[in-house]
Amino acid sequence: MNESAKSLEPAKAAAEAVKAFVRMNRARLAEDGELLSLLLPERFASAEVRDLQHFAIERLSAENRALKRERDSLKASQDAHARLGEGVRHFLLELIDARSFAEAIAVGLAAAPAFGGDKAVFCVEGAEDVAADGVRLIAPGTVTAVLGPDGMGAILSGGGELLFGRGGKAFKSLAAFRLRLGGPSALYVLGAEAEGRFEGRTAEAELGYFARALERAICAWLDLPKA
Repeated sequence: MNESAKSLEPAKAAAEAVKAFVRMNRARLAEDGELLSLLLPERFASAEVRDLQHFAIERLSAENRALKRERDSLKASQDAHARLGEGVRHFLLELIDARSFAEAIAVGLAAAPAFGGDKAVFCVEGAEDVAADGVRLIAPGTVTAVLGPDGMGAILSGGGELLFGRGGKAFKSLAAFRLRLGGPSALYVLGAEAEGRFEGRTAEAELGYFARALERAICAWLDLPKA
């Protein structure tokens, strides 16, 4: 009897050691499907282990796809900003080469596609003597209503009909910039049918820079003082 009891002590000691290990590593063991299936085969069958592995693989795959989408989105955004910067530099040179007021206006209108827009327009408040293609008369107070009393530019998601007139309702993205011409209030406006086309600080800064250059070119050709 004593001999038998002594022979069981190593097994009992090993069992106690395993229990102690399990108590100290519960969280870690709970994530080990293979070990669970060995300890409790009736509750964690091998099929469940395969399901757990499949779940882990699917989760990792989903995270990988999400990271790739984020990477592609960032790359597309960087490419769009690079194209916008190139467009601004190109049309700045075109403004320098303009030989008349009409040519300067034409440069601003032609720049729309390079800036991500479908159309550009110059809006002037109540200036009845203005006669140029791409120039639209708007009611007094419109510039302040769009930009506020001191605002120089804004990215909008509506108001195309007000600024472009008939057909302007189709534009879901608008970029409007104040032109300080020393007389009637005026705007340089880009419109795009796609949503979110001009969003982002970089886009607003690049377009605002071009608007300032356009403002100076117009003032020079009309012999107006710099604002």
